[in-house]
Amino acid sequence: MKNLITLLFVGLITFSINAQEKVAKIEFKETTIDYGTVEKGANGVRTFVFTNTGDAPLIVSKASSTCGCTVPKAPKAPIMPGMTGEIEVKYDTKRVAPIRKTITVLSNAVTPTVSLKIRGEVIDPSKTSVLEKSKNKSVMEK
Repeated sequence: MKNLITLLFVGLITFSINAQEKVAKIEFKETTIDYGTVEKGANGVRTFVFTNTGDAPLIVSKASSTCGCTVPKAPKAPIMPGMTGEIEVKYDTKRVAPIRKTITVLSNAVTPTVSLKIRGEVIDPSKTSVLEKSKNKSVMEK
């Protein structure tokens, strides 16, 4: 009986070690997207591309942002080993201000939490400064 229990214990340990070897790994093409300078109301959608470089299916359980002006959309289906996926991020470009936001991605990967960043600036071209308007006029018009 002791031999049977020992054999089962060794088999269980061996099985659990083999099961732990297969893991998902998430690698992003880039972790920061620079919007640059965009006009108010412009298209605020950008995409983070990633690859599952592991040997188990990758499941993205959640993608969230630091505020409501940035809405990330994670894939619902598992990403198989070697395949790529996308996290789409939509920033509300109706807000005239610098863009500095963080998107947190949670998954079953070896590194379960990844932080992605977006940056840039939204400007309103109809509200240029007095100095810029006067630069375009000749001395005679002033």
